[in-house]
Amino acid sequence: MKKTWTEAQRYCRENYSDLATVNNINDMNELKKTENNNQCRLDTSLSAVATRCDRKTSGSMVVDFSVFTDPCPGTYKYLNVSYECVAAPPNSSKAYIINTSARTWREAQSFCRQYQTDLTSVRNQTDNQLIYNIINDTDTSVWIGLFRDSWEWSDNTDSAFRYWMTGEPINSEDCTMTDMNNEGKWHDVSCSDSYTFVCHEDELILIHKNLSWTEAVRYCRENHVDLVSVDSEKIQLMVTEVLHQASTAEVWLGLRLSCSVGIWFWVNGEITCYQNWAPGNETAVDDCEREVRSGAVQSGGDHLWISLPESHKLNFICRRIDK
Repeated sequence: MKKTWTEAQRYCRENYSDLATVNNINDMNELKKTENNNQCRLDTSLSAVATRCDRKTSGSMVVDFSVFTDPCPGTYKYLNVSYECVAAPPNSSKAYIINTSARTWREAQSFCRQYQTDLTSVRNQTDNQLIYNIINDTDTSVWIGLFRDSWEWSDNTDSAFRYWMTGEPINSEDCTMTDMNNEGKWHDVSCSDSYTFVCHEDELILIHKNLSWTEAVRYCRENHVDLVSVDSEKIQLMVTEVLHQASTAEVWLGLRLSCSVGIWFWVNGEITCYQNWAPGNETAVDDCEREVRSGAVQSGGDHLWISLPESHKLNFICRRIDK
């Protein structure tokens, strides 16, 4: 599917997160691999994906060599979303959605945003290499989320990383595509040109609905994977990256107190080994008998965890990628 930059941005935002963001050369190398996953649109692979997803139009599955040989080699997770391929490389906090229909940049952005994603941002060489490796087709050019307003990404993040081809940008054009025939290097082009494009989907998503803790768990499990379990400093940092969007002072985490034994645990079954409590909150069990206590994170300040009655209505964070 080919689109202009605007169409590609709209498509990514409507269906995923945004156009791909490339922050370093490693990201660019991974992006180069993406086009390989277009082979997953072949009938044999589509049938296998549909079967593994119980013939649903959406769902998730883990693909390995024992399940897929050609044309889908490698250990990736594929989501069967309207038969579009989604690659979540191992140890990556992003999934990449490859749409093969040509659209303008704005159309691609709208498509990505339709599904709460966006055109991909490339923040470093790691991101750039990732996208390059996923595409892996030297005859393909794809939209990414960079457009000219002092060159910023579609998801409104700033970009210090650049991977321009020699002589680029000409600065007479406002959108950016990555040229797989030239090591994935970038050209500034007219936003009205049509190319295929790459959306990114972050592992975590902040939901602006104000729900109780139990309602938040149900919502995440019905629409994504689960309420987020912050069982490492890495996940805590990912949480802080989405908290700036919050409209409540606290945001629900997948953390709950077992009143009977006085132990906090995560919805993924882990005990709270990694902790980031505000002083006095870990042991705040005084009201536990009247109402179950659950864990939230402060949306401002140092983003510390606090104990609250589960009936409070807050924003919450869901995990979108099951690892």
